[in-house]
Amino acid sequence: MTGGTGLFGKWLLDRFQRLDVEIVILSRNPAQFFSQFPLFGKSPNITLIQGDVRNFHFPSRSFDYVIHAATEASAKLEHENPSEMYSVIVDGTQRVLEFSKQANVKRLLYVSSGAVYGIQPPELSHIPESFPCNPVTAYGKGKLKAEQMCLGSGIETVIARPFAFVGPWLPLDAHFAIGNFIGNCLRNEPIKIKGDGTPIRSYMYGSDLAEWLMALLLNGRVGEAYNVGSDDAISVADLAGLVRSIAGTDNEILVRGSQIPGALPSRYVPSVRKARDELGLGIKVAQKTAIRHTLVWHKTNS
Repeated sequence: MTGGTGLFGKWLLDRFQRLDVEIVILSRNPAQFFSQFPLFGKSPNITLIQGDVRNFHFPSRSFDYVIHAATEASAKLEHENPSEMYSVIVDGTQRVLEFSKQANVKRLLYVSSGAVYGIQPPELSHIPESFPCNPVTAYGKGKLKAEQMCLGSGIETVIARPFAFVGPWLPLDAHFAIGNFIGNCLRNEPIKIKGDGTPIRSYMYGSDLAEWLMALLLNGRVGEAYNVGSDDAISVADLAGLVRSIAGTDNEILVRGSQIPGALPSRYVPSVRKARDELGLGIKVAQKTAIRHTLVWHKTNS
């Protein structure tokens, strides 16, 4: 698995370490990861090898499956060096495909992104996999190119298109609104909304994400893309109020932006009917419970 030390990777590792499987993780700094997350270092079925996704040395053995989840999702990198963002995604995918062929893998799961769709029309409540892809960021363009590379590689490939998430290990000071709101409450600060609070989002809990990705790896239809996320939509302003209520605080909510009269709110919400109908997948951790679990986890592990 590439990206095994990232947010999605840690949720997957948490699931894998309870199973009778052997998993090898590519990491730029294995020692640092095990030092920061000793829980995973104690697992006999988890091995880390050092390397960059764009030029790592191939382990000299065969593997049954590859999960390619490595990416650079930094908003800072997207803004300052979009060509590097694109390179990490595309060149890294090329290297993973070369390795997958040498390792004779049965199947590849490529973890793409809902960003491949581009801007979701505000009148479209939930975006389906059939919606034409028109990415507007280097990240989204790189992910779409990588999808095309995987599907054209001759390797049995299933595509996951994740949306937005909440759960353990979620950064509380990055570009994730829900993480920032939780961090504000835990630090007893005002909850800061950078925009006008109208955008519509949805959030899947980490354990559900891990379950869905494993189901796609094993049972997804080859050559198909599946949205991964929650279809339980909420506005950013309502989300701030919900986090505050669950946290049991009375933090002031500061809305920095102003609404544009007559404008429909932007949306980033998936349709997950395909995964539900084809694979029987569903949301096991509801939105309020997901927020509560995340708050408790960060309190315990701060």
